Amino acid sequence: MSTVIEQPVQARIIASAPPSRTVPAHLRYERTDPFAVRIAFPAAASLDGAEVEWAFARELLARGLLRSAGGGDVRVWPCGPHRTVLEFHAQEGVAMVQIDTPELRAFLARSYALVPAGGEGGQLDVDSHLAALLRQA
Repeated sequence: MSTVIEQPVQARIIASAPPSRTVPAHLRYERTDPFAVRIAFPAAASLDGAEVEWAFARELLARGLLRSAGGGDVRVWPCGPHRTVLEFHAQEGVAMVQIDTPELRAFLARSYALVPAGGEGGQLDVDSHLAALLRQA
């Protein structure tokens, strides 16, 4: 069984200027980092022309499909029955995108098939990580 799940999605950037537009984005989940999901946006989607990747809790994404969730750098909430908003906060400002909720649900279902909710801790290799930290000290 694969240890990585990847899924392309279309993200609609919510902006006042320039007008809103749709860009490809890429969702990723890795068994080796079982608590996190990642979303990457291409360079064309950013103001500085660099690819942007955000990592945040898988649980935050799951909660945000049902109700407003998050309070830090990433916030997620439903926007009607078919869209979900992801809001990203950085020093440079705030970015908001909408993604089709069914696509996010499908991605989460695949991630739960790989690592069930509540089973994330069993995927972590704490001994190897601790040994690596001690070698660096």
